[in-house]
Amino acid sequence: MPEMALQQSFNLMIRPPSSSSSSTMASQVVVGRRQSLFLASSKFDFRLPYSVRKLKCVFANSATRALVRDAGESVEDHHPIAGDNDSSSPDGISSTNINDYNQVVDGELRLPERDFTGTAYVPIYVMLPLGVINMECELVNPDDLINHLKILKSIKVDGVMVDCWWGIVEAHVPQQYNWNGYKRLFQIVRDLDLKLQVVMSFHECGGNVGDDVHIPLPQWVTEIGCGNPDIFFTDRDGRRNHECLTWGIDKERVLRGRTALEVYFDYMRSFRVEFDEFFEDGAISDIEIGLGPCGELRYPSYPAKHGWKYPGIGAFQCHDKYLMKSLKKAAEVRGHTFWGKGPDNAGSYNSRPHETRFFCDGGDYDGYYGRFFLNWYSQILVDHGDRVLSLANLAFEGTAIAAKLSGIHWWYKTASHAAELTAGFYNPCNRDGYAPIASMLKKHDTTLNFTCVELRTLDQHEDFPEALADPEGLVWQVLNAAWDVSIAVASENALPCYDREGYNKILENAKPLSNPDGRHLSAFTYLRLSPVLMEKHNFVEFERFVKRMHGEPVSD
Repeated sequence: MPEMALQQSFNLMIRPPSSSSSSTMASQVVVGRRQSLFLASSKFDFRLPYSVRKLKCVFANSATRALVRDAGESVEDHHPIAGDNDSSSPDGISSTNINDYNQVVDGELRLPERDFTGTAYVPIYVMLPLGVINMECELVNPDDLINHLKILKSIKVDGVMVDCWWGIVEAHVPQQYNWNGYKRLFQIVRDLDLKLQVVMSFHECGGNVGDDVHIPLPQWVTEIGCGNPDIFFTDRDGRRNHECLTWGIDKERVLRGRTALEVYFDYMRSFRVEFDEFFEDGAISDIEIGLGPCGELRYPSYPAKHGWKYPGIGAFQCHDKYLMKSLKKAAEVRGHTFWGKGPDNAGSYNSRPHETRFFCDGGDYDGYYGRFFLNWYSQILVDHGDRVLSLANLAFEGTAIAAKLSGIHWWYKTASHAAELTAGFYNPCNRDGYAPIASMLKKHDTTLNFTCVELRTLDQHEDFPEALADPEGLVWQVLNAAWDVSIAVASENALPCYDREGYNKILENAKPLSNPDGRHLSAFTYLRLSPVLMEKHNFVEFERFVKRMHGEPVSD
């Protein structure tokens, strides 16, 4: 589409032709892997990514009658906004169509909603509150919970997700498990004919966004950590992170005679035996295996308790003695013993990439040492997932298992992708860091559960332009890395979502319009059951979303 024609149509949509504001400037730039078109006016600053993946904006006049899609594909037959040379408005733009579609509200372009009637059925689960089971492993407020579950069932929600906290179940003595509260909870859920997604939560709860309770690691683990703090992830300054155990002790007998892997397996096996009837009758649909902080396969690189604030790049977490021993060994094998240490020029938790010599454009991340270190750092992550999922398949043979990846979308539009690198995702602009993870999950027939599907790049650009975030680009990359190796992909929202705009973005990602293979999410889990969700106007919108995810017709 010619730039001038695109510019003129866009200007008409955001201001009257008589506006005296400065003319819009258009220029194409290449950022990372994808091309973007930046359109700026005196009042608005829009980033409109061209991609093969997503329909982003509609512009039309006498010279340009098609929607804008990646690679310039013309899709006139989908959702036309403007008529052909309509004399009722300048440059052939129909004022009737403009009003019908409300395409500009507060400076934002809106498109007509896609009709999902008859599309694939995507099951919907709702996360239960974090504190539904207390520290004594008792069910909290069962009557209120039953009422809420009945309401969810009435709108055809498929099931619920619940965390089984290691810090509650094996709290005081190794290999003494208390499942009492979970037994009662599971019975209630099953009696209401809802399914269960169960998370093996080997991490601490508290201190992260949305955490309203505190559930520490088991007391006996904390006691071990007092004498041997290297069982926890550690940053360059020696600060310990108690969210989860370092992957450096996966095979070290430092947990009262057991390795971390043995501890995880014993816990999973106990759960499988204790809840056998729920597996046998299909009440438990799948098990998500906690693999790191927040249950996600990543390093705890951006802990709020250490002062991190969005959009800081985070910090490498490999300075416990066990991971450092592994790094030194890898450096010796490579023949460069002086590489056996972490980067000393990677900034701090709240640094920006350009402020560091390691992550800046042309920085050390892409030098000989940087590539060696990042390969080692990311491989430790993949190896941990590989080992734990192998044991999970032994414990839960015949049951679907899943693993969660976090959506680290900030600094995605830079060359280094610094925030992803510190989290263990070796995904700079010249490398696909998610393909190795997808291949590992494929090996264990594990569903990839990915977050942030509700986020829009445009919103991030408006709210935090300095973060150079691209959640849409990240979602596209990760989903396709999984689909390329033919593994199932599930998802959940990263932040609370109550509005139609957020739900529409989830639907777009759940059921991609132009996927030639008809790919779609295998399930979606909503974060989370709360009084705010149950408010009438929010719940009506949520019910509408559930119907569309199920492929049912809806009305306004």
